[in-house]
Amino acid sequence: MELQKAIEERRSIRKFKSDEVSYDLIEKILNNVVLAPSAKNRQPWRIVILQGEKKDRVSDIMLDWREKNNGKMSMKVTAEVMKQAPVLLLVYKDGEEEDKDHDMISIGGAIEHICLTATDLGLGSLWIGYVSYIQKEINKYLNINNLELVSAISIGYSDEYPNKRPRKELKDILL
Repeated sequence: MELQKAIEERRSIRKFKSDEVSYDLIEKILNNVVLAPSAKNRQPWRIVILQGEKKDRVSDIMLDWREKNNGKMSMKVTAEVMKQAPVLLLVYKDGEEEDKDHDMISIGGAIEHICLTATDLGLGSLWIGYVSYIQKEINKYLNINNLELVSAISIGYSDEYPNKRPRKELKDILL
């Protein structure tokens, strides 16, 4: 698939087939993360690949947190999507706080590489921010210290093809 087509066809997927995603495809996605641009070439992203019970446990942690903290209904839906998708990538930030703004922008670029590569490979993805609410609980479960959980991405074979979401026109974003 060419880049323009991947950009146009990328969607946030909330229904996944149960089909497993081969490690070969996951590796292709992650190899493109390595190529993402980053401020000062710091490459501050660190990624954890979760499947099976570990992935489902992260989803359960989110559901438990939502229940105890009167979280948003969309958090429940997102946790259910995480459980349904066969792969969950957790994206962490490694690095000093003084470069945090630049690192976060860089990580956003890396995540976009993940989503576009997934589309290019015939996979669906969902970029998830809600994991920031449960960072402590996830890090404790995975025994991860000294890294900041920034985001997560569910990946799998899409079981839907949502309509294109409304976008601003070019004239509306130019100053």
